[in-house]
Amino acid sequence: MKQLNMKDLGYTGRFETEAAMYGGLFVARVVSQSRDLYRILCENGELMASVSGKFRFETTRLSDFPAVGDFVMIDRETDLNGNAVIHHVLSRKSAFIRKAAGTANDEQIVASNIDTVFLCMSLNHDFNLRRLERYLAISWDSGAIPVVVLTKADLCDHVEQWVAQVESVAIGADILITSSVDEDGYASILKYIEPGQTVAFIGSSGVGKSTLINRLIGREQLDTHEIRADDKGRHTTTRRELIPLENGGMVIDTPGMRELGLENADLSKTFADIEVLAAHCKFRDCTHTKEPGCAVQQAIQEGSLGTDRLASYLKLQKEAQYDGLNFRELEAKKLNEMFKEVGGMKNARKSIREKDKRKLMR
Repeated sequence: MKQLNMKDLGYTGRFETEAAMYGGLFVARVVSQSRDLYRILCENGELMASVSGKFRFETTRLSDFPAVGDFVMIDRETDLNGNAVIHHVLSRKSAFIRKAAGTANDEQIVASNIDTVFLCMSLNHDFNLRRLERYLAISWDSGAIPVVVLTKADLCDHVEQWVAQVESVAIGADILITSSVDEDGYASILKYIEPGQTVAFIGSSGVGKSTLINRLIGREQLDTHEIRADDKGRHTTTRRELIPLENGGMVIDTPGMRELGLENADLSKTFADIEVLAAHCKFRDCTHTKEPGCAVQQAIQEGSLGTDRLASYLKLQKEAQYDGLNFRELEAKKLNEMFKEVGGMKNARKSIREKDKRKLMR
């Protein structure tokens, strides 16, 4: 097997310090996952691996299991099936997280240890600023740096107008324009992919993620399809995979995700313009809806802030508050919101009991 230098796979001093705690084990990086088996890269090349029985027994959260991009500590010995054995997952420097399907209160790691997240959105009918705000909120919280990639520019007229809309919401993020038709249509992405750097592509199905990655790889490794007649994307990527590039960088492709739950999100960076305005509101707990002295509502009246952007902010803010709650907690939260003006559900019940008592005394 080919001898690998782990530093080429993004293994830095940050991980070395923690790895030194596990004597007798050596480091590997997770490339892909298929059910309970992981494909990993280590000094000895490519191996298949599974978690140890002790790891499985002691792990209670789905997010604690290895994910694509993780650095793991493995045993040089193999299990009964000839697979390497994963004993530990090293602390992640960044993680892209979404709510796990079919669970009430768990989260799934989409990809980890990412330096840059390319948020892909095509310049066609799939263009959606509200979805981009959602992606940005999750990306800022992940620890990676988000970069907006506008794809299929060759299919769009008046690109400048579309870019202006993105600039109004992608505060603090670079914006790139790409085309799959031009030979150098993806060149702007290359400067973000240096040796030892890991990037990930996130976006809805059909926005051209696989096409861009194939250009970076230099061959047609990932399947691609044209968009459907209704301008919607087809799913081509079916699983997450880390792919080493010839220049020493690494790229993670992910299945298309139209909507993501806000299991973790950083609204302060995504909506920095609203946060700055909110600091000047008369009341600290201002909801920016009907309170007097609201600087946010004043900005809307003056035309410097759009109503759609505020609505998106309030929606994501509420969603972030509700995510992670079980059914009983969720119902209690909603009831307290309903009776907020009378001091919450507890005070509402007290008021009802007092009214009933007064009726009985009459």
